[in-house]
Amino acid sequence: MDFLAPQFLSALFAIIVIDLVLAGDNAIVIALAARKLSAELRGKAIVWGTVGAIAVRAAMSLVVVALLKIPGLQAAGGLLLVWIAYKLLASGDEPENPGAAGMEITGFWAAIRTIVIADTIMGLDNVLGVAGAAQGSFLLVILGLLISVPIMVWGSSLILRMVDRYPLIIYIGAGVLAWTAAVMLVNEPLVEDWIAARHWLLPWTVYALLIGGVLLAGFLRNRASSDTAPGS
Repeated sequence: MDFLAPQFLSALFAIIVIDLVLAGDNAIVIALAARKLSAELRGKAIVWGTVGAIAVRAAMSLVVVALLKIPGLQAAGGLLLVWIAYKLLASGDEPENPGAAGMEITGFWAAIRTIVIADTIMGLDNVLGVAGAAQGSFLLVILGLLISVPIMVWGSSLILRMVDRYPLIIYIGAGVLAWTAAVMLVNEPLVEDWIAARHWLLPWTVYALLIGGVLLAGFLRNRASSDTAPGS
């Protein structure tokens, strides 16, 4: 293969752009999942969570066409992503005890699990975009996966630093995940035509209900947790 051929270079450029555009929500979920960990475990969670997510993406790249033929799969993924967005936002769900090593390790593996599951759900658009741009080239698919690694690691590390300074970003991140879930539900092949026939009102209603519902539920849960916390 001629690596300097215009067709190869244009496909590689398209893959880089796709990774830059679509890796943002993946970086958000990594950051939110790792935010409760200690500084030492945060870095490990980001790296190993990204490695696990990329491994799953590689497997998905081989079966993505078959997956798309399963009716309702996209809708099921969207609903699961709604739940993940809520759990990442509702920080009061689990008591924090940074001094307990056992809880830190448990939280570390829970963060890895959340990262891999969420990235598997959200990574479908990335896999589809990269596979399409690669035009059947396995080498370009692998390059696309490798390129997405530093984007996700750097992006999630940056978001984590911002979350530490501006906790409101947690709500913005959860809103982005809820938006992604709404897009998946609205574009589910089983109901896509039915929703499209309702013009713009129904899709935007779904977006508003999901995003507003996740943010409100997380806010109420956090407020209830802070009200019942010792010393409050």
